[in-house]
Amino acid sequence: MGRFILTRITMGVPTLLIVAATVFFLIRLIPGDPATLMLGDMATPDMVAAVHRDLGLDRPLPVQFVRWLGQVLSGDLGRSISTGQAVAPLVLERFAVSGTIVAVAVALATLIAVPAGMVAAWHQNSALDLGLVAIATLLLSVPTFWLGLLLLMLFGLHLGWLPVVGYVGLSENLRAGLLYLALPVMTLVLHEIGVIIRMARASMLEVQRLDYIVHARAKGLSERAVLWRHAFKNAFAPTWTLIGLILGNLLGGIAVVETVFTIPGLGRLLVDAIFARDYPVVQGCMLFIAAVYVLVNMVIDLCYPAFDPRVTLD
Repeated sequence: MGRFILTRITMGVPTLLIVAATVFFLIRLIPGDPATLMLGDMATPDMVAAVHRDLGLDRPLPVQFVRWLGQVLSGDLGRSISTGQAVAPLVLERFAVSGTIVAVAVALATLIAVPAGMVAAWHQNSALDLGLVAIATLLLSVPTFWLGLLLLMLFGLHLGWLPVVGYVGLSENLRAGLLYLALPVMTLVLHEIGVIIRMARASMLEVQRLDYIVHARAKGLSERAVLWRHAFKNAFAPTWTLIGLILGNLLGGIAVVETVFTIPGLGRLLVDAIFARDYPVVQGCMLFIAAVYVLVNMVIDLCYPAFDPRVTLD
């Protein structure tokens, strides 16, 4: 296992370097200058040049990249151009909010959708199967921001059950924090249920035609025993891979949901930094998201032998 982990980490280093270089150079192609945004409309060329020198933006791009990469390797992601805060603590603080929402949403969606998809496949072409496929297709067809607005209007404005605007941390007030997280979590759960149901159903349809399933039935085992003892593990393996991809994608794309519900998470921080041309924050956010994505996929691979005995870590 140690060799496998070391190999995956070694393979992840080039990925992080490519992400770092891509983000570093692409963000500087966006029109707009952070010095001009900081100084406002009354900025003179001399004032802009002075800010460029202070921030190191007057140096050639390759020199800036090598300098920033050296800081990253020492654990320093720089300081925000807009606020002067250290980027690393800021990213970790916002990640705690986004990570909580994403982890809870994916866990709930998995607990609901995996059994639903597998039962639908086990009763293929029945009314239950057709109904679950229709629900999954409908949930997939609705964009997350629109679904979030519908839930906000229903449970926040019309029924008044949940708060509409604002955020309270779980450490400050557990009950209020759960209420403020309910709508964004519900939005992601409903959307991801559709994705996972379709994958779980497709995996189960493929597995239930294999010879060992026929053999298990020939031994006289009940349908429940065949489903959960023999078919579940192999059918769940592809879905497990999808769950890892969903975790990474949601972490990178949660900005839409956080904007709808005014959640101060990592996605909202990234969007605000892009508008402000806050290069260190954008670079730090993207590099951190890429690192989490690599780590999540490594954990997914490590868990594979638990679901498929044919897979080893050698």
